[in-house]
Amino acid sequence: MNTKNYINLQATEFDGYIYRVMPLGRFYELFANKQNVLVRPSKWDDPFENFILNAPARLADGTIAKFAFNNDFYGQCWTRQTSSDAIWRIYSPDKTGVRVRTTIRNLLTGLQAPLGDWAHKQAFIGKVQYMGDRKLVEFGNKVFRGGLHVRALAETLLVKRNAFIHEREVRLLYLEKNKGKQDIYAYSVDPHALIDQIMIDPRLPLSDVNKVKDEIRRRTGFKGRIMRSLLYAPPKDMIFPIG
Repeated sequence: MNTKNYINLQATEFDGYIYRVMPLGRFYELFANKQNVLVRPSKWDDPFENFILNAPARLADGTIAKFAFNNDFYGQCWTRQTSSDAIWRIYSPDKTGVRVRTTIRNLLTGLQAPLGDWAHKQAFIGKVQYMGDRKLVEFGNKVFRGGLHVRALAETLLVKRNAFIHEREVRLLYLEKNKGKQDIYAYSVDPHALIDQIMIDPRLPLSDVNKVKDEIRRRTGFKGRIMRSLLYAPPKDMIFPIG
């Protein structure tokens, strides 16, 4: 196993759980098409994404140049946060989405599998580091001190501003060596091997939960655990003494 493809992660974290909330329709597409889909960072909501590779670079001789491969990465965002009101509201706006669970190792292995000998140069996974503006500039000034190698390029997509620290992101990254013209990169996966748990939006009415569970089983054949999030459920035994 090449641990250099795991960035900002300790070996003890490789089998840790990560989560992704998505609309129910997209979830069904994952199982129907048996493909996981990554997008170019330019499609992510934060306009500050990929700021290093989109900025001018100063070469050793003082020449100012642009990165020719600033648009060659594709990525997918997951979170280590098990429960988050903000994430449900952002990624399941109609209150009918689901949260899927996998592990860091499992997600990367699925991306690497079809790449063969190129896997160690094209597929990465890493934990996002959150910084203030000054630290971000410092990071940009030193990230390529060891040379313009592919791991350093991937590292540039694993920094964000402190305003997003609540996301606790892990990102799956793919570098397209053939200058892909599409804004997405889709690769084949076995959804049943990738996903080990499904959680239903906590805002879905209780009266609809079993219907959605049955529909998921019927349309996907998923054999794992399906549950409704208890994010808004009150703690058990919430009886307080008086006097």
